[in-house]
Amino acid sequence: MEKRPIAYQLYSAREDAEKDLLGVLKQIAAMGYDGVEFAGFYGHAATDIRRMLDETGLQAVSSHVPFAMIENDMFGVIAYHQQVGCAYIAVPYLDEETRPGAPGFARTLAAIAKFGALCQEAGILLLYHNHDFEFCQVSGQYGLDFLYDAIPADILQTEMDVCWIKYAGLDPVEYLPKYAGRCPVVHLKDYVGRIDGRSPYALIGIDENKRKDESTAFEFRPFGYGSQDAKAVVETAIQCGAKWFVVEQDMSVGRTPLEAAEMSMGTLKKIGCK
Repeated sequence: MEKRPIAYQLYSAREDAEKDLLGVLKQIAAMGYDGVEFAGFYGHAATDIRRMLDETGLQAVSSHVPFAMIENDMFGVIAYHQQVGCAYIAVPYLDEETRPGAPGFARTLAAIAKFGALCQEAGILLLYHNHDFEFCQVSGQYGLDFLYDAIPADILQTEMDVCWIKYAGLDPVEYLPKYAGRCPVVHLKDYVGRIDGRSPYALIGIDENKRKDESTAFEFRPFGYGSQDAKAVVETAIQCGAKWFVVEQDMSVGRTPLEAAEMSMGTLKKIGCK
């Protein structure tokens, strides 16, 4: 198998990173991770973040920036990430009013197109990170496909999250090739079960008060320890042009987030990706 650099989504260890970001970066580097993906900077100046990355030898691969922050300060967001050295910025999540099929989706498309063009001018590539809700139907196709059809590939690339693709009822191995050549960063995330009576986002503090019929307990797992065919997913993503993999685990049960991070890295080493 071809090898690819592996980054760690720091949201996975957010409580530890809030207390000691440099300490977390050092541990991630020691595990063999090549870079990190940010989801906030814990109050640090861009120069401080750059110094920590230089000290640990990690690359700032990408950053999840809330859609509202993008709308409110496009130039400020870009300037900060230029200083940090991020190659990618990702739209990480849309609330119910701005999602595909919602009244605010037209506004979403306009904002993403504008911001993506500004990022391109600044030498940064904009990504969109999916969940499962983008697989609703919009004008006869999945909302996610509608989004990528509406915005040119040179302005917006994909950050496919294989957990949410599978949770939506699709096979990542079959869906990823649809965006071959447009998926430079792929989120590797694993899980077991389904949600009993609530949205999966309730587990991470976003309770949308949605009821589901599934009764098998849902649990995020280290990559390779859940329902994903880890080797097939990684091989497919590489074939589709993935330049980076990002390991993410929204919650860790029975072990610390960094212990889970080491287990995920172990899977990638075992299958020959790292």
